[in-house]
Amino acid sequence: MKERLAGFVLMCAVVPLAVLGYLILCWVGLFGSTQRGRAGVRALDHFVNAAVFDGYAWESVSSHAWRERENKRWARAVIKVTDWFQKDHCMRANKREQAVVDLVLKKGLDGQTIR
Repeated sequence: MKERLAGFVLMCAVVPLAVLGYLILCWVGLFGSTQRGRAGVRALDHFVNAAVFDGYAWESVSSHAWRERENKRWARAVIKVTDWFQKDHCMRANKREQAVVDLVLKKGLDGQTIR
């Protein structure tokens, strides 16, 4: 219960900042540095993966889709769409990120943080 309450309080502060961050990211995407824009898009990608697709917070939607391609219809759709832009994008993303996923799981960093 303590973790849920802390999460709720934190989200009350984070959600307005996330909306502000999205607006800043749109501005940076048009007028700012490519490096800052890329970092923001990557963070948004990881957020969407965790919040929408019930994936790991340290993994992109593309990498998650590759892992779930056999079992999930949404994953096959993501792979099909990203293949239009870059052939084998999801496979490459997973190859790049799987070592991080394995390390985090091995070290137990995905466990409860507030007790």
